[in-house]
Amino acid sequence: MHVSHATSEERVFAALASPVRREVLRLLRDSGPRPVTDLAAHFDMARPSFSEHLRVLREAGLVSESRAGRQRVYRLEGAALYEVQEWLNPFERFWRERLTAFRDVLDSLDGDES
Repeated sequence: MHVSHATSEERVFAALASPVRREVLRLLRDSGPRPVTDLAAHFDMARPSFSEHLRVLREAGLVSESRAGRQRVYRLEGAALYEVQEWLNPFERFWRERLTAFRDVLDSLDGDES
């Protein structure tokens, strides 16, 4: 799959596949908008490699970039994550139902021992 021809959903999931990009998102979630130099300081990699990670996040719509003087500032964009949440919701319901059934079985076993 060539990323430029990927659907929006495919770009988001491809972006989230990288631990580096997930960490960038976590940093932005926890600390708000940050200059690229602050973000890059958290990673032991060459600047061009880190810039490529930021490009993938931008193209997936997970972050936006703005300029503040000579700095580029990155901000988390939550709309693309909504797609992920919508995709995951049926799985969450699936596991919640399974865990509820399991709890019911355990409760019934506990009642049998009384």
